[in-house]
Amino acid sequence: MRNIIVIECISTGKNFIGDIINRGYNPVVLELKDSDTEAGKEFGEHVHEEYKLIPYEFDMIYEKDTFEETLEEVRKLNPLLIVPGNERGVVLATRLSNELGLLCNPIENLDVITLKNEMHNRLAERGLRSIKGKVVHSLDEALEFYDSENLKEVVIKPTYSAGSASVRICLNRDEIINSVKHLFDDVNYYGDEIEELLIQERINGTEYIVNTVTHKGIHRVTLIWKYNKVKTSEGAIVYDSCETVNNLSLGEAEMVEYAYKVADALEIQYGPVHGEYMIDENGPVLIEVNCRPCGGGMPADFLDRISGQHETDSILDSYLKPTCFFEELQKKYELYAHGTLKFFITPKNMIARSSPIVNMRKKLKAYHDSNLVNATYPDLFYRKTIDLNTAAGYIFLVNEDKAAVDYDLNFLRGVERNAFSLILSDDASYQELKDDDVYLSELKPMLEKIEKHGTGLCVTDQFADDINILQIGYEEISDVIGNFDFVFVNLNKSLIDKNEAEKVRIILDALLKVKTGGIIFVPKNTYQLMSSGRRGIEALIEVLDYRIELPPYNIYDLIIASK
Repeated sequence: MRNIIVIECISTGKNFIGDIINRGYNPVVLELKDSDTEAGKEFGEHVHEEYKLIPYEFDMIYEKDTFEETLEEVRKLNPLLIVPGNERGVVLATRLSNELGLLCNPIENLDVITLKNEMHNRLAERGLRSIKGKVVHSLDEALEFYDSENLKEVVIKPTYSAGSASVRICLNRDEIINSVKHLFDDVNYYGDEIEELLIQERINGTEYIVNTVTHKGIHRVTLIWKYNKVKTSEGAIVYDSCETVNNLSLGEAEMVEYAYKVADALEIQYGPVHGEYMIDENGPVLIEVNCRPCGGGMPADFLDRISGQHETDSILDSYLKPTCFFEELQKKYELYAHGTLKFFITPKNMIARSSPIVNMRKKLKAYHDSNLVNATYPDLFYRKTIDLNTAAGYIFLVNEDKAAVDYDLNFLRGVERNAFSLILSDDASYQELKDDDVYLSELKPMLEKIEKHGTGLCVTDQFADDINILQIGYEEISDVIGNFDFVFVNLNKSLIDKNEAEKVRIILDALLKVKTGGIIFVPKNTYQLMSSGRRGIEALIEVLDYRIELPPYNIYDLIIASK
């Protein structure tokens, strides 16, 4: 069985392993050495965690101290193919493949496919639109370029990195000074110290991904995505969402033509190009190319549902199955479903003890998968989001109906903005509870008013006498058969020792007991025990596709909703 080597097999690149096995080959992962910095060690830990998520057996080898030693280790395996599973694997995969005479891109073009400044230099040489920029090694050099070019806004980033890590938009001279000083003391995505920066003119427009695969210099588009990014108060660019482009709109066909010309200029011969582009009033322009699978950790079945293919399988076809490659090349660009990734932006550094959204996600109309694995955590530290690597996590949405995807996306944005503790919660403490008698004095008048309006269920911690309503504790919800004309949720002391994810599960279970056309009541006694408060309960009502009702005059601190 021939070996196929994947260098640093993480993110979407993890799908290579199953694809290699399904083609009858043996997968081998080559692990790269990590930087000695603290961030480098953290990245190495991240890589190992990614390996644990691969549901297949694979062999492992390790990068040696010298290239020559690594080459000899690889030569013993007589590989059929060597591919990068991540950006950091591109350099070594190209060098090893050239030495061993395997299908790959020319070694003389290695800099132009990996260094952000060199790829733009190549485009300028070939007469294609590029972004004006300069590599600098000091603040003085950065300011000299800014002043001499009479620029208003600039982008500053490492010449080699990934995932928008250490990318800064600067709107004025002071922001440039602050960003350059900070970045020269920082590390790139992989934990390597930053010794040089690329300062570029900022292009304002809509940003896209055009993913292509290439066989013998002929390029085929696999999938087109459109970004929605936002800028933080510190100038960092962070991802909000990324959605598939199912039908080409104004300027997008021209962008694809330009992407082909970029691949030609960089002399791409085989494999993937994950290209990021901007369209402004002057047309398309390259942001950067990455000659590896698209990021985002996209599941193969998620991509298959969208386009009938997935990234890593199409990449292997471009090397190993030219017949399949050319068959796909003859087909028109047609997607079967709409896909979106929603990235969650952490507003501050925090210790998270639960992820309530895990208990909500399957109620979404377009939910497919997420990288939020557990509902509860052993006190995990999350950094404030400054790039893709520090996103709190993300959810994959897919549906044949774009309206369903957009509905879920807008819902998740609202939760992120108004009730972030439903995504990550620190499970903060709350005020002292009232006595049962006090709760009952508040509860009983409300129940007396509504009991005459049908068959009701009261999920409660305090039980009232002389009320013709079924009253149960939260532990009994699953034992109740049937649905009710109204459900009243009065939970307080039973929530006080629960984390936010458990509270969400309990409340959802209670809300699901209402009939179609029925009414839900949730008083302040309950929603004040949620980290996300009233808005958190309203988010649970929305995710169930229930309706929040207009509050009547003179009735306060009571959520009313209907199914």
